[in-house]
Amino acid sequence: MFKSPLWVELSCGAGPVHAVLEPDRPLLLECQLGATPLEEEEEEEEEGEAGPVEVSWLRDGEELQESSVLQLLSNGSLLVVPPPAWSRDTRDSRAPSSGLEGGYSCRRTDTFGVLTSRVVHLHLASLSRILKGPEDQVIAAGGAARFECLVEGLPTPTITWERDQETLEPSARFLTLPSGVLQILGVTEEDEGAYRCIAFNTARRRYSQESRLTVTPGVSSVSAKVELLSRPQNSTVVLGHPAVMECMAQGHPKPLISWSRLDGKPISADVVVQKTNLVIPRTRQHHAGVYVCRANRPMTREFVSALAELRVLSPPVILQPPEPVSLSRGNTARFVCNSSGEPPPALLWLRNGQPVQANGRVKTQSAGVLLINQLGPDDAGYYTCLASNSLGTACATAKLSVIVREGLPSAPRQLQATPLSSTTAMLTWERPEQNSDQIIGFSVHYQKASGSDNLELQQAVNNDTMEIVLKELLPHMTYALYVVAYSQIGASRKSHTVTMDMLEDVPIAAPQLSLLSPSSTDIRVMWLPLSPLQSRGTVTSYQIDHSTLGQGERVFSTEVSGNETQVTLRGLSPNQLYRVRMRAGTRAGYGPMSEWHTHLTPDLNLTMVLLSPMELKVRAKMHSLHVSWQPPTNHTQISGYKLAYQMLDSEEGAGSTKKRPETQPIKLRKRVKHHDITALVPDRLYEVKVWAYNKQTEGHPAVWKGRTEKSPSQPTSPDEPSPPLPPSGLRAVANSSRSIWLRWERPRFSSVRIINYTVRCSPAGLRNASLVAYYTSSTQDILLGALKPFTRYEMAVQSNAFNVVGPFSSVVEESTLADRPSTPPADFQLSAVDTSSVLVQWRPPVEPNGIITGYSILFSCNISQPEHMWNNSTHNGSTSSTEVQGLQSGTRYFFKMGACTDVGAGPYSPVKDVHTHYNGYELDVHAVTGIIVGVCLGLICILLCMCLSFRNSNAKNRDMMGGVDSGPVSPHFGRGGVRTVTPSLPDCNDCHELETLMPGPCGLHQVPQATPTATTAAMEPSEAHCLMGNVGTGDESTELKLAWNGSVSRDWASRISRYRDTITEDSSTLYNGGLEGIGKDKVKRDGQPQLYAPVANSNKVEAEVIVHSQLSEPIRRESGMVDSSPSRPTSSTAVASSPGSQSPPVAVPSGSYQQQQPPSSLPQSPATNNNDTTPSHPIHQLSSFSPTARHQHHHPIPPANVTSIIPGH
Repeated sequence: MFKSPLWVELSCGAGPVHAVLEPDRPLLLECQLGATPLEEEEEEEEEGEAGPVEVSWLRDGEELQESSVLQLLSNGSLLVVPPPAWSRDTRDSRAPSSGLEGGYSCRRTDTFGVLTSRVVHLHLASLSRILKGPEDQVIAAGGAARFECLVEGLPTPTITWERDQETLEPSARFLTLPSGVLQILGVTEEDEGAYRCIAFNTARRRYSQESRLTVTPGVSSVSAKVELLSRPQNSTVVLGHPAVMECMAQGHPKPLISWSRLDGKPISADVVVQKTNLVIPRTRQHHAGVYVCRANRPMTREFVSALAELRVLSPPVILQPPEPVSLSRGNTARFVCNSSGEPPPALLWLRNGQPVQANGRVKTQSAGVLLINQLGPDDAGYYTCLASNSLGTACATAKLSVIVREGLPSAPRQLQATPLSSTTAMLTWERPEQNSDQIIGFSVHYQKASGSDNLELQQAVNNDTMEIVLKELLPHMTYALYVVAYSQIGASRKSHTVTMDMLEDVPIAAPQLSLLSPSSTDIRVMWLPLSPLQSRGTVTSYQIDHSTLGQGERVFSTEVSGNETQVTLRGLSPNQLYRVRMRAGTRAGYGPMSEWHTHLTPDLNLTMVLLSPMELKVRAKMHSLHVSWQPPTNHTQISGYKLAYQMLDSEEGAGSTKKRPETQPIKLRKRVKHHDITALVPDRLYEVKVWAYNKQTEGHPAVWKGRTEKSPSQPTSPDEPSPPLPPSGLRAVANSSRSIWLRWERPRFSSVRIINYTVRCSPAGLRNASLVAYYTSSTQDILLGALKPFTRYEMAVQSNAFNVVGPFSSVVEESTLADRPSTPPADFQLSAVDTSSVLVQWRPPVEPNGIITGYSILFSCNISQPEHMWNNSTHNGSTSSTEVQGLQSGTRYFFKMGACTDVGAGPYSPVKDVHTHYNGYELDVHAVTGIIVGVCLGLICILLCMCLSFRNSNAKNRDMMGGVDSGPVSPHFGRGGVRTVTPSLPDCNDCHELETLMPGPCGLHQVPQATPTATTAAMEPSEAHCLMGNVGTGDESTELKLAWNGSVSRDWASRISRYRDTITEDSSTLYNGGLEGIGKDKVKRDGQPQLYAPVANSNKVEAEVIVHSQLSEPIRRESGMVDSSPSRPTSSTAVASSPGSQSPPVAVPSGSYQQQQPPSSLPQSPATNNNDTTPSHPIHQLSSFSPTARHQHHHPIPPANVTSIIPGH
């Protein structure tokens, strides 16, 4: 079940402009149009039977169709029912629109006319989400807290607050403002909790998120300075709605807050102050203004203030409605309507529900005043004054009755209008057929046929005259004329209207021109078309005269078509002063000549001269000039522009002008392409100059001369006339690569007379104001020139009336035709690849002026050759690089290239040169790659062979060491002497890695057998056999015995870090197979004693073995050995003799320095004692093989450390 419907009245009086449809309540719209019942009875008695009355409803201006939710009642009312799917049970989801929302109005039609009501906008009840909810706060005890809750909805939602999900009742400390703000004054610890707001209306209910209020104990840390915690904000409210202005302050002591109005008026009595806030329950217009909140520190003059403006909007209200009028035919009706509202409403007059079309007979004299001259029966009806603003509409209706009496003369007949000249015409007619004898006179009415704001002029004629000569008409203008006959009792109907076209005349003014030089031998003359009042006909041609100063009176003339707006004078002399003038001509002849304009052509050396700006255009108004231009061709050399203007006082008839002092030039940046000159005098001749400049010089100016618009001769109405409508039917067609034809149609309806049109043209898609060009045309077409080729432009047209301009029309786009490229390819680069080819790279031209279809590359080794003799290489337009092959090596080549479109080829780039490579510098990449691969393969093969050789040597060693005794004794050599120690030989099963370093079993030399012990020791396949040879004892016949200085662990396998290929003859080194020349008889070489014998084969391999010293001090003492260098490590070094060596194996004393000494100082090795025992020194790591080292020094290191003996240290 629904509640009783909400009733809304639609009439032309005051009333609501918005209505809300709620889920459970229908809406009843009643159409209250027409007179009261008493007035209707009086009208029925006067007019007899009342005609049928029809009521219809409109939504957004369209006829409303009845449905289940839109029901038309018998009394003409409209019942809007909520949709069935939308009820209170499903209010959490918004109602389906069902096409219900919109602007509703009713229309009442009877036999006399049509009445329309104001518009009421219907909205569905809704509630938005919480737009801004409360936030967590930490407030000191005694301070103030503020939570905000912002939500929107229809109807206006109600906002309440909860703390810990319990409703918070308003109190002296808890203030809930109409805006939804919660203020807590003097907070205490009991106020802590979770706060949230609840917003609800008939549509639904919303909950905000919870925010925590934390109160810190203790005294509030409030400074003595007065501060505003919440300032009043500017707000705009609708009439009748509440308004709130907050103002919260803190300080010590607590500040006092006061309110006032900035204008000094007292605050209205209906304004409520809640604590420190200003609350207006129902706003009215007098509440609008600026309010001041002032927080003052008690007992001081210290205060803080804040301002906020309250703006009250109100829908329109009709203050003075129009009154009904009943007049006889031929009289003048006057309706007055005044309204108010904020913002101020706009007034519109309707006749029978349709806008009144203003013309010379029907016009608005001032705001809210409608005049209708020469009333006729067709003027009768309902006239409605409609006031509207952003909040709604209001209307008032008055009835106009036109009384037609009996016995009036009929309308005059046979009207003929004939122009006698460009300003005079004759109008003739015949007397009416009926009651012509009662005519006392005629009135002739005429006005301009085009436009809607034209004044209707009339002249009275005696009853015995049926013709009149009309004077002071405008040339080349179309007029509409009619005649009315008068008798003693009233006026006749107006005759049928005839039109007349006046003859053309010569122009009364010359075009306003400007000059500039695109080159040193050209002058471009540009001008704006004349207005219809100045041209007094269709301009068919222009005559441009020019001559040089100092050559007598010889003047050269050039004629161009009337559609042109510029012409270029070519073939002029550089750095020459010329004068130019022009005039316009119609079919009646040429008008007056303009004044001479002087211009200096640039010097031939364009690189040192700044050219004048291009396309200088000036739009003249009464008090301002809008100047626009385009950069010159050499714009890269300029730093900015300068603009100067001066007023020229013209003496009529004298043909001369008196110049006033020129204003100081205005400096403009390089990016600026337009400037407005303001504060000018109407109807004065001005001269404007614009030129470019840089640090070195100033360029040639572009000059314009013209007049500002005249001030209106007749006083204008207080209200500005409505702007004209924009033209329609725009059509753009490309005429060439640099011009586009643009045509359009006049607007179908216009309330003012259109004088001319303004055309806006700019490249499509760009928003750069400097690229927008404006043109003026008095006709309905224009040829837009000086455009860029192959560029898409967007164009719009604006209608211009007298002292008022209309909006621009919709945009139409068109592209200019393609042309040859204006620039060569960009970033043209050359690089030699080899002796016979060059790599060419480039980018498309900056100004292609079309689709690039190909590139042409010209190259030659002789730059003086004609262009047609150069080699030409063409390429597709999509490429950006190529390789030119077949060139000569070591030759200098010259290249240049150009681009071409379907229209033709563009300019070539500057010539660049490149040298091809010489043959000597040719690098065969493939050959070098093959060499590197071959070397790598060879090295790999060598390494594989070495590995195989080592494996074979290892196998032989194992076979030949089966009968060697494992108990040899190895002498240990200290720094000062020789000591014999009998080591215990360990198992040597893991010696193969070191054995592979020795060719054959422990060398190639067989050890002579002396004793069985020595023989057994010599045949023992131990690690010592592979490492050491027997040491001589000073006797030649003494057999060399294998010696070892310690045991070897099973993981002794060493890492080889360095190899040496050669050993010089004079170096103390170990040879493959053992050391040579150590004994009592030293080997002499070149007469000098040598420590070691010469090496038969220079290809030696040396291995240094790093040994952990496991000999402790007590053991050394027990063995009787005194070491003068306890810190020196004990090491064993073994070398294997090459197969070509003839020296016997010799062992080097362990721990000795390997350096050359005199033979007398060489220590002698005692006989080996097999019974001596010495702690083993396990070999830890094979440090390095250094084939090239000359000396090996073993530096002292702690015995317990693992040490690498590095040759050369």
